[in-house]
Amino acid sequence: MQHDTASFTIRPIRDGDAAAEPALIAAAFAAGPYGHLPVSAERRAFERDVSGRAASGAVLVAEGIEDDGRLLGTSSVLRAGTPYARVAAGDEAEVRLVAVDPTAQGAGLGEALMRASMETALGWGADALLLDTGELNTRAQALYARLGFDRLPERDERFGEVVGFAYRFALQERGDIRVRLMRPDEIEAVTALVEGAYASDFELSDAYRADIVAVADRARDHQVWVATDAATGALLGTASTPVAGATISPLARGGELDFRFLGVAADARRRGVGEVLVAHVLRLARIRGLERVVLNTGPDMLAAQRLYDRLGFERLHEREFTFERPDGTSFLMIAYGRDVAAA
Repeated sequence: MQHDTASFTIRPIRDGDAAAEPALIAAAFAAGPYGHLPVSAERRAFERDVSGRAASGAVLVAEGIEDDGRLLGTSSVLRAGTPYARVAAGDEAEVRLVAVDPTAQGAGLGEALMRASMETALGWGADALLLDTGELNTRAQALYARLGFDRLPERDERFGEVVGFAYRFALQERGDIRVRLMRPDEIEAVTALVEGAYASDFELSDAYRADIVAVADRARDHQVWVATDAATGALLGTASTPVAGATISPLARGGELDFRFLGVAADARRRGVGEVLVAHVLRLARIRGLERVVLNTGPDMLAAQRLYDRLGFERLHEREFTFERPDGTSFLMIAYGRDVAAA
């Protein structure tokens, strides 16, 4: 996973960052509202244990593009039950040590790191992303509210002299269905699922079938999501989205997220799996700070059209075009879009 902007890129930490990242954390917190408090040996060990934090989930860093790769920010995304998670429980994830170099404040690094952390936990299939921040850290509190986190006063805790305000961002639409990124060992099963979903309803050309079954290629270049039964782990459906900053079709424009290859397993139909996957794409767009979700569909995909209509998508007639098949026949490629703010 990599998120790029004009001035910095966010990526997983590397071995060569192991000294600079803890130093950045120390400098950032020293310049914050609790910089006057003494730092305990336990806290300093936590900051310095880069490998331990990475083993507990992921450590992300923001690297300056025009600063010879200088680290400008960091965040640690932790799975519940690992040594450094302190408010997450069950299938939740937690973000800690969100820090920005004091000399780089005001460039949107904190927000970008938080969005990347949210997407990391989303990819794991976590139920929610949790965090806590000190009651004096009002700038951070405003950011979390703007990103859509909910305050959880019942999970506030006191850590020494600091009262930690707890926040939560829900990542799943329903408790019985979990959406996450496909694992490498699931490529064959997901290929069979999506091919079967399309072939059962439509007569597929060789070229379209080849696109549908190119799951491994999509997973390499983009993102393949799977909906699973939360109790059994059974695969129920799939959809594909581009990585951050890219598109997966010619349809998308700036500020938009497009998706393709929405498919539901035959034995999972009528469970609302398609609706859950579309809601997931809308949530991903919201996490990335995008304004609209768009997609193409064919005129014979009537069930999909009913789904999009029901979920508030509208036709984008100005983006529709006639698709010419190799055999000389043609059809109208329908376009739909929905504003993320309406989600």
